[in-house]
Amino acid sequence: MHEGAQSLEEILFELAVQKPTAAERAEFLDVACRDNPKLRAALDELLESHFGAGGFLPKLGPGPALPEGPAAIEAPLAPPEAPTRTLDRYKLLEKIGEGGFGEVWMAEQREPVRRRVALKILKLGMDSRQIVARFEAERQALAMMDHPNIARIFDAGTTAGRSEIQTPESEISPGRPYFVMELVRGLKITEYCDENQLTTHQRLHLFIQVCQAVQHAHQKGIIHRDIKPSNILVTENDGVPVPKVIDFGIAKATQAELTDKTLFTQFRHFIGTPAYISPEQAKMSSLDIDTRADIYSLGVLLYELLVGQTPFDASEMLRDGIDAMRQIIREKEPQRPSTRLNTLPHDSRTTTAKRRKTEPSHLVHQLDGDLDWIVMKCLEKDRQRRYETANGLAADIRRHLANEPVVARPPSRAYRIQKAWQRNKRAFSAAAALATALVLEIGRAHV
Repeated sequence: MHEGAQSLEEILFELAVQKPTAAERAEFLDVACRDNPKLRAALDELLESHFGAGGFLPKLGPGPALPEGPAAIEAPLAPPEAPTRTLDRYKLLEKIGEGGFGEVWMAEQREPVRRRVALKILKLGMDSRQIVARFEAERQALAMMDHPNIARIFDAGTTAGRSEIQTPESEISPGRPYFVMELVRGLKITEYCDENQLTTHQRLHLFIQVCQAVQHAHQKGIIHRDIKPSNILVTENDGVPVPKVIDFGIAKATQAELTDKTLFTQFRHFIGTPAYISPEQAKMSSLDIDTRADIYSLGVLLYELLVGQTPFDASEMLRDGIDAMRQIIREKEPQRPSTRLNTLPHDSRTTTAKRRKTEPSHLVHQLDGDLDWIVMKCLEKDRQRRYETANGLAADIRRHLANEPVVARPPSRAYRIQKAWQRNKRAFSAAAALATALVLEIGRAHV
């Protein structure tokens, strides 16, 4: 594994965990692992451990009775009385997030200041050298950031064992790294936009802030490699929405190592989330990844903010297996956003437009043109044809919002005249009126 690469096993595990029932998880893995029984067996073991272990801290005391039968595997095994558990100066309150190998808890810092924070720790048993190295790389990546749209890191440490728990019957295994970061109370950026029915322009202004955060990471020498809605939470400060980029779990350094742990490259490792990864990431190698991989992912995110759909649906991509999915990402050209919107079923198209406070025909008109060109430039298979930087992408969106010519579109003379007219409608109208008056006056003079 190279600098925190995410294995195919991890990707499929995280996708399977999201399925609500055991039957759906089995059906998903039947398709994804049909040609790889070893991988299927490993995933079955991971899932059994995941849904049977109930988290990284065992129960404290008797706790409430759990349901029996098929529903038991779906029941949360961690009790609600988490405040009795502590790590160093932090009191654990409630589990608020979970991935394949780590858990995030809301916690209360008790000294030197009292505040609510988010504490991320490896799950029990997920302490292989490679996973620990990836975790430590995420800690280091966050520590390098200083941007209002990136979650800040406050502290880090390693569990010491039984002494950190306030009850004798519980124990955290020693040697497991954790870090403490800013608690972001918010929704995924796509959910926030839909629930608040943000217009296309409002969504674009939010997206510009995301681009600025990604640009900051790139300037620090960090490639995120997993930009997607769940890694961009929107919170509100005094009623103003503020996006926060989180989860640098598979970040890659462009200038220096993020950890001194020795990592090795393994065959067929997968970096990122299928619906959002760039063609070069689909090659399952991190040896030739640069910041333009994040530009592609930003393009997918922008596509979803505008249309309500990703260019390629993750479930459909995996339906014919991993190799077919990789081929789609590397070779299949996505539809333009306006075309995709126009081909949605009538109900879906109406719902999408309603969530943007407009009519379907008007939304198609909004996307047709500049926004189509901007998104498709991000999604170029050849990364040399994408925007060079996240700032370049943000600048083109600002040009669109200001009715200026965008870099993404070929600068024909008619297009430039159209943009000039949109920026200066009053001046053009006045000039047209004056010209009409002059023509009429000249006509009267000759009569």
